Amino acid sequence: MLVCEMKRFVWIQGMIAAVFLLGQLLFLCGCIQDNTTYPAGKHRLTVQTESAGMTYNTLTADEERVIVNKGTEQPFSGKYYLNKESGSYLCRRCDAPLFFSTDKFESGSGWPSFDDAIEGAVKQIPDADGRRTEIVCAQCGAHLGHVFFSEGLTAKNVRHCVNSLSLSFLPEAHAETRTQKAIFAGGCFWGVEYHFSKVKGVHSVKSGYTGGVTDHPSYSQVCTGKTGHAEAIAVEFDPEQVSYETLAKLFFEIHDPTQLNRQGPDIGTQYRSAVFYTSEVQKRVIEKLIEQLKAKGYKVVTSVEKAGAFWDAEAYHQDYYRKNGHQPYCHIYQKRF
Repeated sequence: MLVCEMKRFVWIQGMIAAVFLLGQLLFLCGCIQDNTTYPAGKHRLTVQTESAGMTYNTLTADEERVIVNKGTEQPFSGKYYLNKESGSYLCRRCDAPLFFSTDKFESGSGWPSFDDAIEGAVKQIPDADGRRTEIVCAQCGAHLGHVFFSEGLTAKNVRHCVNSLSLSFLPEAHAETRTQKAIFAGGCFWGVEYHFSKVKGVHSVKSGYTGGVTDHPSYSQVCTGKTGHAEAIAVEFDPEQVSYETLAKLFFEIHDPTQLNRQGPDIGTQYRSAVFYTSEVQKRVIEKLIEQLKAKGYKVVTSVEKAGAFWDAEAYHQDYYRKNGHQPYCHIYQKRF
């Protein structure tokens, strides 16, 4: 009888220790499971809509539990946990690019792990538990998981622990859809185009007109200042090779962002300093850089505007300096960051 009681005691102690160790593992992996349960196979569909009117992707009940209600999927159960295919991981709710497969690694945690995120795509905020750091999509606020530091798992010493349910995947085979677009206006587009065309990771640069009210404007019309357009460039770039922030910094360093409606000898609203953002992530990057410049004493007048129609300029404006063998006369690089 005594032996049986001792065996029972040892068994109970073992179970308590196992539960404790499991709890510790879940905490370290950032995945304290919520108590809400859902019937297997249930796929209630909902549509999440931003207050500003933007419609997000349709979510299943399980996706909504994680993305909206900040739940956690079971470890070792996600579809992307062991995915080794090359490509990009996007936000399941708004399709914003978040992580590249080149930054994914096997952490043993049971969730997809990345030691880096696309610049400006992931936002870190204090978790409600007061201990961990939550990560969300910077564009739509969707819950992704948690980030951990100083674990020594990779050279970067960072682990973004992400729910597969928070992600969608774009294979490398569709790489042509992974390029992004940036639009900058900083005086005569000849000089701006000249500098951006030399950047590694930039696929193409087009000179054109944007920010105005006239469709298909001509150069002569824009020069009157009555169409409201700015001379600008549209940059197609590969974010794996060059970040939007790097391009934005270059923009602020090849023109004078303190000059209002002019750039050097070129005067008029068509020569204004402006950035036309194509996403909320780009907008936040620009606003951050402007604040940094102001802190350095620059009286920045660059406007930050949502991108609209971009009209290509006439053929003779494209690659102007390369075709004519000249260099910019008022776009001289000056380091500011």
